[in-house]
Parts: sequence; C-alpha cells; structure tokens
Amino acid sequence: MRQDNQLLVITHLSQLITLITGFGSLLLPLVLWLTQREKIYQMDAHGKNIINFQLSLIVYCLMCIPLILLFGLGFLGLIILGIISIVFPIVNAVKASRGEVSTYPLSFNFVN
Repeated sequence: MRQDNQLLVITHLSQLITLITGFGSLLLPLVLWLTQREKIYQMDAHGKNIINFQLSLIVYCLMCIPLILLFGLGFLGLIILGIISIVFPIVNAVKASRGEVSTYPLSFNFVN
C-alpha cells in the first residue's frame, strides 16, 4: 500500500460533484473507494466514512419530505442538509490532506 493524501482529498471533494451535475455524490466516491481501497493507505476508512455520510444524507432527505407536507419544517431541514453536504466534505478534505482520518457527524453505520 502506498500513502496518497492527494487521492484521499479528491475522494472527499468528489462528493461536491452534485453541485455541478446534479447527481453523483454517492457514485463517484463509491467508485474511487472500491477501486483504490486495497492500494491506498487509509482509503478504506475514508471511503467507508464518505459512503456512510452520503447514505445518511439520503435518509435524512427522505425524512424531510413528510415534514414538508405536514409542517413545512422540511424546507429548513433540506437547507441545513444542503449546507452540511457542502461544508463537511471540504473540512474533511483538509483533514485528509494532513493525514488524519476524518469523521462525518450524524452518520449511520451502513458500511462497517
């Protein structure tokens, strides 16, 4: 295995592809993780954290839909999730560049 902090940073920032294309925030990091997890040191840990975070965001967005219909609070939830989905990949990319294993808040452990 080789140390490649630059690829770890790219993996974290690949979540932001949704801002450009409208989709891919789960697919692109998933492909990077699956193809590089046995070649890059710490890619497995970073990839699992990213995939868990993206799946958790999907669950939280699905939870906001009934809240929109019932109380109108779902819009606030979606705005907060949008901000979180932009800020934390950037913060964790900076941590990855320093060699630290990053964690995402409020993430469920779908992939162990």
